[in-house]
Amino acid sequence: MGFSISRRRQRQWIGFGVGILATVVAWVVLSVPSGEDFLSKGPLNTGHEDLSCESCHTPAKGTTMQQLTANVMFTFGMRKSKADFGTENVDNTKCLDCHDRPNDRHPLHRFEETRFSEARKEIGVTECESCHNEHNGVRITQTNIGYCQSCHSETSLSDDPLEISHAQLIKEEKWSTCLQCHDFHGNHIMHVAESMKDTIPLTVVREYFDGGETPYSDKKKYKPLTEEEYWEMKKKKKK
Repeated sequence: MGFSISRRRQRQWIGFGVGILATVVAWVVLSVPSGEDFLSKGPLNTGHEDLSCESCHTPAKGTTMQQLTANVMFTFGMRKSKADFGTENVDNTKCLDCHDRPNDRHPLHRFEETRFSEARKEIGVTECESCHNEHNGVRITQTNIGYCQSCHSETSLSDDPLEISHAQLIKEEKWSTCLQCHDFHGNHIMHVAESMKDTIPLTVVREYFDGGETPYSDKKKYKPLTEEEYWEMKKKKKK
């Protein structure tokens, strides 16, 4: 009987040791830069291919024990909010650190207005990820090209340049034509078509969504920060 218990304990200790060894090996492999591919949910989106993981997934504040303690306190109602664990949450602030544009035609904060409540329900326009969900290897993950209908169903122009008025296009529910003339954020320096025959083919717009060359213009009013510029900006903020 004593021999049986001894063998059982021995096997338990062996299993315990193997578990610790496997955990340490996994932690080491996934912690080194070459292990980033194992952690990634998928390929980086168009324009982000050369970014390091840490550009978006910056280390969370506090030690691992502090983060765990904070989340345990949150679970038992002793803290109002969760703490980021391991890395900080990638939210709008992270996106706008590199992509903030004072000329944005559709800035996120505008969609917080009451009049856009229905649009928020339909396409979640208060989050960058609603249209640009990362790790999908494309430029835009919003597949509904006619999303302009959520806000512009009553749009009309007093001096309409098109031979078919915007009001008529809206009446016929030709919402896919919006992006055949206009880029959503309005950051491309371009001449907008004045005739439907000169608009961008819908197939080309879809190719652009999937990561193809821009059909709007190679020139932009504001360019996103490079990774070097981003870290330099972060250093200045800390001072």
